[in-house]
Amino acid sequence: MEDMEDCEDEPTLQMRDFVKEDLPREKLLQYGRGALTDEELIAIFLRTGLHGCNVLELAGRLKRAAGTLSELGRMEARQIMDCCKGIGSAKAATLAAVFELGQRAIKEEIRTEDMMNPSVIYAYLASDLRYRPEENMVVLLLNAQRHLIRRCDVARGTLTRVLAHPRNIFREAIIYNACSIILAHNHPSGDPHPSKMDMELTDNVRKSGEIIGIPLKDHVILGAEGSGTLPYYSFRSHGQLP
Repeated sequence: MEDMEDCEDEPTLQMRDFVKEDLPREKLLQYGRGALTDEELIAIFLRTGLHGCNVLELAGRLKRAAGTLSELGRMEARQIMDCCKGIGSAKAATLAAVFELGQRAIKEEIRTEDMMNPSVIYAYLASDLRYRPEENMVVLLLNAQRHLIRRCDVARGTLTRVLAHPRNIFREAIIYNACSIILAHNHPSGDPHPSKMDMELTDNVRKSGEIIGIPLKDHVILGAEGSGTLPYYSFRSHGQLP
């Protein structure tokens, strides 16, 4: 956590205190958003710095305190305030809202994708599930075109297991007239390979879906990136589901 002065108690530096060439907003307008660094983009939403710390320096301190940009993007406003002293409620709320809008835009676009691609499922769910400290089970309801109708959170478990009964998994699939479903859950350990329990659950849900007439198309386990292998495991891609 950064040891910084509280911005409510000290005079702040305004964006106008910078020379024009250094203004992130001016740079964005002239060269486009892709030309800005992470710190410059954050600075646009922070708007002001602190006494003895300009807005770009404050943006850099905030990113370092969070660890990574993706970690910052997952934080609620209160967490942002706790992460970096000097970030008040207005700045924190603005940043949290911006990151949430970005995530919603991505998810809205994914709704038109073919959900039979496990990389699309990972992109849709990873920002929400992959860093949770416990296993969470999600059911994705699909229409006849294999597009997403609805996401349903059906179970939350422990660090190493999550229990979900087929009746809970298929309840909303029946209500929303889904043509098929996809299961997904996270592994907090970061290793996406299925456990024996994961395989048993998949087989039970597959059999239930055949009886009900709503087939299970895939079960995707979300792990962590950076291990040299795919950050997810797809039962269908491994030939374990038709």
